[in-house]
Amino acid sequence: MTPPRDGEKETGRLEAFSDGVFAVAITLLVLDIKTPRAADLAAGHTSLTDALLAQWPAYLSYVLSFLTVLIMWINHHRMFRYIRRVDNTFLLLNGLLLLFVTLAPFPTSVLAEYVARPEAGTAAMVYSGSFICIGVFFNLMWIYASRRGRLLVRGYDRTAVKHMTTGYLVGPVVYIAAFLLAFFSVAASVGLCYLLTIFFALPGKKESR
Repeated sequence: MTPPRDGEKETGRLEAFSDGVFAVAITLLVLDIKTPRAADLAAGHTSLTDALLAQWPAYLSYVLSFLTVLIMWINHHRMFRYIRRVDNTFLLLNGLLLLFVTLAPFPTSVLAEYVARPEAGTAAMVYSGSFICIGVFFNLMWIYASRRGRLLVRGYDRTAVKHMTTGYLVGPVVYIAAFLLAFFSVAASVGLCYLLTIFFALPGKKESR
């Protein structure tokens, strides 16, 4: 249930700007999926079906990155249900978060290009490493805003806020584990990223009235 709000919120412009950045980042992810050119198919004596199937790394990285950025946007939205106002430090932290969100298409492209090649381990490290940065700044934003209720609405649910804080801390820890796993198994590293996306997609504990 939506927490109580005391007066007009001051976060409207920041939320609108952030939503726009998330939308652009999530749209750019699809650019790695290419339309097979008829001339290339004819020159290589390849069927359209084979050409489409050959792009499976691009499909995999696109789906994973799309879901990850989508879930981050959802949790960013949930965060602002409790935040009533902003200050310069919070604006800076949000800006740094968006810096890495807009970078998401790059590691996605790297993973799509190299996941089936010998350099797949490095690609997986670049991918998980970028999301470590996103997770760190996501947590810094929330911890700064929620510490002693600094930027939160009055009468906020302390139990729900504490639960959110604990849940968000899972992100950087798991992405660090995925980064380290990339040294040994690309499949395990990417799979762990998928599991984390599912974890954050699950609804949290019910908030008290």
